Amino acid sequence: MKTFVVSTIVSLAAGTALVSPVSAQQHTGHDMAQPQQSAGQAAQQCAQEAQRHRAMGHTVPDGACKPKPEAEAEMDHGRMDRSQMNHGAMPIAEGQTGMAMPMNQSGQQVAPMDHGTMTDASAPAQGMQGMDHSTMQMNSGADIPLLPPPPEAGSGPARAAIPVWGEEAMREARQELIRETDGGKRLWIQGDRFEYRALEGRDGYLWDMQGYYGGDIDKFWFRSEGEGAFGKKVESAEVQGLWSRAVAPFFDFQAGIRQDLTGPKRTYGVVGFQGLAPYKFDIIGAAFLSNTGDITARFEAELDQRITQRLILTPRVEVNLAAQDVPELGIGAGIDRIEPGIRLRYEFVREFAPYIGIAQGWKVGRSANFARAAGEDPSVTSYVVGVRFWF
Repeated sequence: MKTFVVSTIVSLAAGTALVSPVSAQQHTGHDMAQPQQSAGQAAQQCAQEAQRHRAMGHTVPDGACKPKPEAEAEMDHGRMDRSQMNHGAMPIAEGQTGMAMPMNQSGQQVAPMDHGTMTDASAPAQGMQGMDHSTMQMNSGADIPLLPPPPEAGSGPARAAIPVWGEEAMREARQELIRETDGGKRLWIQGDRFEYRALEGRDGYLWDMQGYYGGDIDKFWFRSEGEGAFGKKVESAEVQGLWSRAVAPFFDFQAGIRQDLTGPKRTYGVVGFQGLAPYKFDIIGAAFLSNTGDITARFEAELDQRITQRLILTPRVEVNLAAQDVPELGIGAGIDRIEPGIRLRYEFVREFAPYIGIAQGWKVGRSANFARAAGEDPSVTSYVVGVRFWF
């Protein structure tokens, strides 16, 4: 037992002696508290320990104390003096990638950087000196060529699904698509002007309403308008029934019949249009041919100017024209009547908006003469209060 303990202690001591040269080499470049042994002294001490172990009967291989090649000393960058370093003079072996030094516009190498005086804050600025940004090319949309579509684009058959699903199935699918994208059938009615008119000497009223039933492409469109004075018969009233078809994204072509309900009753054929012009002008134009051969026309335009989301100012103008005199109706050839006006409405909800405004009506030309002959004033100013609604 004593022999075993002594042998263990001796083995540990020998191992420490064998490892010490390697440990000394690994700490090269660092400050050590004790002086380091030379390679010769370490080899001599190892040989002595090996001889002692052999005398004890332990096996020690030959060459155990042979000195190993020393590893390259590690560089201590913390103690490196960079004040004298000149990277421009550093040779680069053939085939190796080195540091590319900046060149000026004439092709000469610029002055090397002095790492000894470089600070962290100045490093980026100094490193970028000598760079010519004017010659740098940036990617832009102009560098991307605009090429036509490939020849095979759109080369497939127009009815490619028919061979797969059959003509009957695709016909039903197309009809269903038309029904869905057409928005379905719906009814819309708008009372554009339902108003009380305060006139000089007498008060009156006016109505102007329109609506349709149909889809986005084809509709049945109807209109009705008229006016009069309280306590008297209705002065004028008419109704129109029109077929309306969308011919442009914001315009419909219309054709139908107009029937006058007062005065000399006449029936008219109607051809016209309705739509939204540029700058959001709502316009309506129509030409009328009566059963007696009279030709007249009407043009209306209005524009909603939003002061707020609910308070809206709407200027409006209506112009009536005639191709010939119609004395029984008080209509003269040329411009018959001009009626501009302006209304200010407040939309409590989008579907209901009371308004106030002013309207001026002029009969001009021969129509003014017919009005004077009948004892009427060809110029009438009306202050109006009304309501606009739709559903």
